[in-house]
Amino acid sequence: VDMLNDFFEEGGEMVLEGGDVLYKPHQRLLETTRSAGTQVFFLNQWLRPDDSLFQMRTPHCIQGTWGAEIVKALEVKDEDIIVHKRRYSGFTQTSLDMSLRERGITTVIVTGVVTNICVRSTVNDAYFLQYNVIVPRDCVMATSPEAQEVHLYDIDTHYGVVTDLETV
Repeated sequence: VDMLNDFFEEGGEMVLEGGDVLYKPHQRLLETTRSAGTQVFFLNQWLRPDDSLFQMRTPHCIQGTWGAEIVKALEVKDEDIIVHKRRYSGFTQTSLDMSLRERGITTVIVTGVVTNICVRSTVNDAYFLQYNVIVPRDCVMATSPEAQEVHLYDIDTHYGVVTDLETV
């Protein structure tokens, strides 16, 4: 979820300080899942310049800009599926649910940023749509350590399983 320049790279509109610590675990997860034949989905904020989200948030991830591109540290393969989203959840008015069901996928591993906003929204919707949800704690980051712990606790007790990358 949202492994995008605007959230990670210098010059981004809403850089999560220290977020680049997520690069290596994501690289490892991508390598492992691809070698197992698992479908990879990138859920990317992709907003119009006049999006109503900007009434509350700094304009970011404007479609077609550098800020809305996936960070170069993560290799995107031709077989990966990129889902553009205009809201926090990867499921809200996107093709994600249909794409998962077409492939018979019933379990999702949700990673990325930020735990307390887009990751949490995607996890909640996945659970409500009856997917099994796994969140590796070392592949997500929130806007603060406190938010990280509270939201991971809620996910683990109500919406899915929180574990670590090694277990996944």
